[in-house]
Amino acid sequence: MALASLTILLILAGYALLCSAAPFGTCRKCRGFGFATHTDRKGRPQRGKRCRRCKGHGKRLRTGRRLFTTARVTHRTGTR
Repeated sequence: MALASLTILLILAGYALLCSAAPFGTCRKCRGFGFATHTDRKGRPQRGKRCRRCKGHGKRLRTGRRLFTTARVTHRTGTR
């Protein structure tokens, strides 16, 4: 039981470090391209529409970073 708890804490600490070092991750929908890829009738890849999730940037804010920012803003407004 203690080993499982320690493992979970290490994973969470690693994710927290990842979110602080690299707050943006690759968009999962467009896989970082910023647009969808389609094939034409001959099978050649073509550029599609701009990705709506990342708005064409290919990067999205990580969930952990979003939670950290929300907690920081809540703490800041509560202590004023």
